[in-house]
Amino acid sequence: MEMEPKLFLPAKSRYTHSIVLSAVLISKLADDAHFFLLSRVRAPRTTAMIRALSCAAREPALFARGFSTSGTCNENHKCKLLVVGGGAGGCSVAAKASNKLGAGKVIILEPADKHYYQPMFTLIGGGIKTLKDSYRPMKQVLPVLATWIQDSAAKFEPESNTVITANGDRIEYEFLLVAVGLQLNYDKIPGLVEALSIKDGKVCSNYSPKYVDRTFQALKNFRSGNALFTFPNSPVKCPGAPQKILYIAEHYLRKTKKRKNANLYYNTSLPVLFGVKHYADALWEIVKRRNITVNLRTNLVEVKPASDEAIFENLDNPSERFTVNYEFLHVTPPMGAPDVLKACSSLVNDMGFVDVSKDTLQHQRLGNVFAIGDCSASPNSKTAASVAAQSQVVYKNLMSVMDGKTPSRVFDGYASCPLVTGYNTCMLAEFDYSLTPLETFPVDQRKERYSMYYMKKDFMPTLYWHLLLNGLWNGPRLMRNLMHGRL
Repeated sequence: MEMEPKLFLPAKSRYTHSIVLSAVLISKLADDAHFFLLSRVRAPRTTAMIRALSCAAREPALFARGFSTSGTCNENHKCKLLVVGGGAGGCSVAAKASNKLGAGKVIILEPADKHYYQPMFTLIGGGIKTLKDSYRPMKQVLPVLATWIQDSAAKFEPESNTVITANGDRIEYEFLLVAVGLQLNYDKIPGLVEALSIKDGKVCSNYSPKYVDRTFQALKNFRSGNALFTFPNSPVKCPGAPQKILYIAEHYLRKTKKRKNANLYYNTSLPVLFGVKHYADALWEIVKRRNITVNLRTNLVEVKPASDEAIFENLDNPSERFTVNYEFLHVTPPMGAPDVLKACSSLVNDMGFVDVSKDTLQHQRLGNVFAIGDCSASPNSKTAASVAAQSQVVYKNLMSVMDGKTPSRVFDGYASCPLVTGYNTCMLAEFDYSLTPLETFPVDQRKERYSMYYMKKDFMPTLYWHLLLNGLWNGPRLMRNLMHGRL
């Protein structure tokens, strides 16, 4: 009879021996549990407990010192397609690709445990929606057939088709989709983070779930004085959002009988009120009618919360600065490409954005790399609607490249911005790369309408959660063609 090999243990206390023996047993159970979870639920792929138990299976001595999710015990992963980022773009393309490629072929690298519908943040700032309305657990929105690694990218190594995670894991891929969005740089404005940390303070920002609830509270606290709204000297996601909250706030002050005591200023770094003249002309009429002062080429450079002062620079003459006292200050923070992208020069352009063709969204030099959404160098307006239109282009071109073909789908730069102008009106701006209107409905969309407001408030969130994230919504092109009789 063959004897089973004995486990050798160093001469330590009985307590240590029992810990190590327990570790071996639990490690075996962990491997079985790990396999069961993978066979039943593809997301999330790695939880802290499973990671720790799997580590114990390979290195029982580590278990004796207690569970750890540090980089002490790293893992290697391989996949057909790696999607870095579980936002709207990453989620949509991962859903399409995993349905096509099958279970276990797609990995999604995403650290967050909540997925936010960010276009709702404007409505939260106006007290129309709540923060709870804006998110779902990440595990509920990621595609079931994809494998979720709950971690973030620490280093891109496209030359070896590898991404290193913050926990030290290595993920090798055949194809890569970068969908990491924009980085919010609140700390680039001195005094801003301090101002945003003051309880019930006068400074707010709709751009982060950490701060968005401050906006409506600050509006309610406002009594009289200057109300300032800013647009930074940087790329911005949803470029219409900084003035949406301006119009909502102005309407709120009218509703609460505080408007006559308020001076509203929109200080924007841009040389225009809105990038598409077709809509900008209509917006100028709104700000004039509502007695809102617009200062172009004006950039916020510092906040002094102790004295309630904001310092601005004239971008046409940077040495010229001026100070404004505020009773309400809504700040749109500077934004840019994530630091982890900028650190990989072979992947990005001079601005740190993934260097893709604006037509195919395939990397200019790395044929197995694509990008979608805000982190892409494509010169479209950075909106959720753009992601919807890009998703089918990216998916089809990815499949073509996987089949050894040349990508042929072309993105036209479509973007949409529902410009909410109050508590019941909205102007729907739609346009392409050339800033030419590309409107869906056979009406004048420059007109403020109740219908567009309720579409923004009630219909678009449903479309987002149930269609876009499941890879079933590719933008309104088909609807547009039907509306205009082009089918």
